[in-house]
Amino acid sequence: MSKVVIQMLKNGPYLVGGEIEIKDAEGKSVAVKKDANALCRCGASAARPFCDGAHVKAGFKA
Repeated sequence: MSKVVIQMLKNGPYLVGGEIEIKDAEGKSVAVKKDANALCRCGASAARPFCDGAHVKAGFKA
């Protein structure tokens, strides 16, 4: 298993790299990219748990 790295981008999403598994509220696996996944932390994304860039329009500041 590869090392998992989580990077908080300034006023943006969490960038998660490495071998990860994401599950929804029912416990079903969500498809992820192999290299890096941007996860929403502003709550405005229509593609949650993934970031769709909505933090910019929402004026999210971390």
